[in-house]
Amino acid sequence: MTALKARTLGSIAEVDAKRWNTLLGAPGVAAAVPDAAPGSVAAAVPDAAPGSPNGNASAAVRDAAPFLRHEFLLALEESGCATARTGWAPRHLLLEDASGALKAALPLYLKSHSRGEFVFDFSWANAYLQHGLHYYPKLLSAVPFTPVTGPRLLIDPRAAATERRALEDALVKAAMHYARAERVSSWHVLFPGDENLEALRGAGLIERRDCQFHWHNRGYESFEAFLATFTAEKRKKAKRERRRVAEAGIEFDTRFAGELDEAAWRSIYEFYADTFYRHGHEPYLNLRFFKLIAARMPERLMLKIARLAGEPIAVAIFFIGDEALYGRYWGAAGHYHSLHFETCYYQGIDFCIERGLERFEPGTQGEHKVPRGFVPAITVSAHDIVDPRFAAAIRDYAAREARGVDRYAAAVNEHIPYHRPSDEELRL
Repeated sequence: MTALKARTLGSIAEVDAKRWNTLLGAPGVAAAVPDAAPGSVAAAVPDAAPGSPNGNASAAVRDAAPFLRHEFLLALEESGCATARTGWAPRHLLLEDASGALKAALPLYLKSHSRGEFVFDFSWANAYLQHGLHYYPKLLSAVPFTPVTGPRLLIDPRAAATERRALEDALVKAAMHYARAERVSSWHVLFPGDENLEALRGAGLIERRDCQFHWHNRGYESFEAFLATFTAEKRKKAKRERRRVAEAGIEFDTRFAGELDEAAWRSIYEFYADTFYRHGHEPYLNLRFFKLIAARMPERLMLKIARLAGEPIAVAIFFIGDEALYGRYWGAAGHYHSLHFETCYYQGIDFCIERGLERFEPGTQGEHKVPRGFVPAITVSAHDIVDPRFAAAIRDYAAREARGVDRYAAAVNEHIPYHRPSDEELRL
């Protein structure tokens, strides 16, 4: 492999969109969105880009592409959501060969806090503080505010297998060197895909495990066919929840981002923001972010809008991958029995069955998802702790934590709603 040069970016805008997206196995920014609805946000932006991922890329890359694409990361920066002011200073790391060709890249941020990560290390920060040391700033490789597993070591898809591994190792080495050169406490890689784990483990990063709940499409022809796999008791409960929403007169619209005008976006954003305000937090994302995504990736952002007597009362916000649906945010104007389950889960499952999507990831945590057909899914993060004393303590903690997570996932798996074959059926 030829000599490589590493450099960091203060903004994703410093690298050409086509060059970055090529690492995802995806083409560059496409032409303007055709047939945008008159008055919609997409129609108002002349260079709006659908940016469909390349079908030749691996499944993991394709599904992660809505979040790793240049358009998505740039919208986070341009909207002011992921900037130095909000504690997310971009430091994206590139590896280029002597000719300047981009061979590998790593999404990277210099963080001054741990909010919006969904992998919790607040206790580590407190331990540093108790010993008179600074945990922040730290380096973080992740998609801001997005707990979705996918590649973090982005490699030229044309690289042969041996070159690919060498590029992964070089990228990890460059990130670890940068962490020490900048005198930060640590470098964290959140929700890396399986394809990156060997390189991260090989470099000695500490692995943590956590548990989410995902739905898997087993080739269901309809929602009723899906429910037919439940036990009678669980099927009855799910049907009752859906019936309560329908009997209340609540109906649903499926809208894609490019179909919405300014007034619709303002209404939807109020629902989204209210969920944060009710919990005493500022929203991670602002209205400008959603409007930028609507302009540049309109077919990747889908909304389920609940209406009562024609007026919107709730919304769930989803992103669409080539093989998976990602539930991200929700908000409602009031309390309606079972509306959250219907809007965020059942409507998403309906969409996956209709579109033939293989998987539905509705976000982090939430055992209440299990009776509705979601099953435990282990997620991973990897951590480079510079101080060897803290590294040893955290490595021990992570090993104990992982055993607890595995036990938890196994215990929850005993309560999934699906019919289990009897001993007699198994013998047959």
